[in-house]
Amino acid sequence: MEVGEDSTDHRVRTWGPAGQAVALLLGPYAEVVLHDPDTDRVLAIWNPMDSRKPGDPSLLGELDRLDPAARDVFGPYEKWLADGRRLSSVSAVLRDPDGRAAAVLCVNLDRTPLEQAAAVLSAFGAPTAPRPEPLFDEDWNERVRHIVGTYVRECGRPVERLTRADRLAVVARLDEAKVFAARRAAPAVAAALRVSRSTLYALLADLRAPGAKDRTP
Repeated sequence: MEVGEDSTDHRVRTWGPAGQAVALLLGPYAEVVLHDPDTDRVLAIWNPMDSRKPGDPSLLGELDRLDPAARDVFGPYEKWLADGRRLSSVSAVLRDPDGRAAAVLCVNLDRTPLEQAAAVLSAFGAPTAPRPEPLFDEDWNERVRHIVGTYVRECGRPVERLTRADRLAVVARLDEAKVFAARRAAPAVAAALRVSRSTLYALLADLRAPGAKDRTP
């Protein structure tokens, strides 16, 4: 931490521990800066991301131009460093007992580690090539998992919370994929849908009844 020549400034004593706490929690990826809005100078800085130091110009602009009806906390908003790193920033206007802006506390979070982690996870999790369908033509068990799993992702509900209309829709897809032509497919489908075999047979009967296609969602 750097606090400038006058480390006894009451604003540093008052709000410095909060700035230091945030810097310790998020460091080394967060820069925390305490600004003096009267002199437009940096009062204190923790984990500086560039050559700024206490006493340097803050370049805050005019606080009087802020919307007086707005909250005193602004952000997160986007900022950039000269080396291309992208930051998420939050600024808080800190007021004295009379309501005057006594200081401005800014937290600048380097998003680079988060973006790198997201890129790695996406690369691991995303398919890199279409599924070779000929390998799965005869694997009806895989077909069941694929069809049920696809429907669950589409509707956004777990299997246990599928409605009867949902189950009819899934059974219709399975029937269209000729899953039920395979021996012992019914128990596997019932297990995948978390229903009894009698419930599955009832769904199939309803689906194959005259005019059922017009009623299936």
